[in-house]
Amino acid sequence: MGFTDTIVIIAFSVLIILIGLSFSKKAGGDMVSFFAAGGAVPWWINSLSLFMGFVSASTFVVWGSIAYSSGWVAITIQWAMSVAGLVTGLLIAPKWHKTKSLTAAEYICQRLGVKTQKIYSYIYLGIMVFLKGVCLYAVAIILQVTTGISLYWWVGLLGAIIIFYTTFGGLWAVIVTDVLQFIILVAAGLILLPLSFDRVGGIEGFVSAINSQHLNGFFSLSNDKYTISFLLGFLFYNIFYLGGQWSFIQRYTSVSSPKEAKKVPILFGVFYIFTPIIWMLPPMLYRAIKPISANIDPAALIIQSEQAYMQMAQTVLPAGMLGLITISLIFATNSSVQGFLNISAGVITNDLYKAIYPESTEKTLMRVARLATFIVGLVVIGMGMLVPLMGGATNVILSVASITGGAMYLPLIWTLFSKRQYSYTVLGATIV
Repeated sequence: MGFTDTIVIIAFSVLIILIGLSFSKKAGGDMVSFFAAGGAVPWWINSLSLFMGFVSASTFVVWGSIAYSSGWVAITIQWAMSVAGLVTGLLIAPKWHKTKSLTAAEYICQRLGVKTQKIYSYIYLGIMVFLKGVCLYAVAIILQVTTGISLYWWVGLLGAIIIFYTTFGGLWAVIVTDVLQFIILVAAGLILLPLSFDRVGGIEGFVSAINSQHLNGFFSLSNDKYTISFLLGFLFYNIFYLGGQWSFIQRYTSVSSPKEAKKVPILFGVFYIFTPIIWMLPPMLYRAIKPISANIDPAALIIQSEQAYMQMAQTVLPAGMLGLITISLIFATNSSVQGFLNISAGVITNDLYKAIYPESTEKTLMRVARLATFIVGLVVIGMGMLVPLMGGATNVILSVASITGGAMYLPLIWTLFSKRQYSYTVLGATIV
């Protein structure tokens, strides 16, 4: 990475911080402003933010690796997310808005009782702190490889930046920076794609190179590993994840009406029709430039596959553009971390602290909210630094965490459709 790319990375980072600070007054008035952006976020902005909550460096590393090694199936897998968005928009998102809850934890308290809400909150926060620490660690690994600077420094620096603009900007800072990242990532992809095709001699050269490697099924919608059954299972998982993940629920409740909430995941689904094509074709095209050697070491093959997208970008992009893609991937990954900080602070303040001190003023609650954001952020940073001592962010750990997370969302979504009434006690009063 050259001097121009480094300057781009620094400039983009400063811009993100300034954007977060610019929303400090807008987010500082009350709880609804800080955690739900006053319920006045345009639905299309929330949709962009929801989309960026899904996109991270792993989008280009994991799915890019599949695109390089297996071909079009990487796009088919992500089209399952598109269908999940449409289903969530039609069935689930409007119901979340109708609950009139500030957070998912508040809804759990109203629907299932205080004890259930507290248990659910502690489990959610514990699991997500671990996952977001791994997320921060993964981004730091990318920067360590790119710059040679220790990942511990990057974990601390990136974590501090996220804490800074999330603490002062609230949900507004989260969603606006998501919009900026979306524009840059899509624009960079639209520049990279034609340059990649030009590098391999167009469509004809690409198809010829793939055929010469005897890659049967490279352009198929599924294969022996990623079967129709796998795709259906992945589809249902994403419906539960989109419909029940607490930070995503914020995107449905911070708009003005159930009708607007419906549009949020539907537009998300539309985005996931064309963006996988834009982003997965470059690593597929890289296969034409660098075929897989018959005697390659398995470990080297993993590295070669996971680096396919960035290697193609490095091959064809002009100075400055590589830095723009790199920093966009970094902050896209961090978007999920900042969203978690905001929603976790909401749970701690609105659903835990306020339950103990119900007479607290808005001013006091806002202080608690910002302090909670800061403390949870520090815990995430600490977890990110501990990941190497726990054996690294292995596929097994992430898989188990994903399964655990999915099991959390289905019961929550079920209560939105169940007509059963629950009785419970809140602060001494029985509610039916």
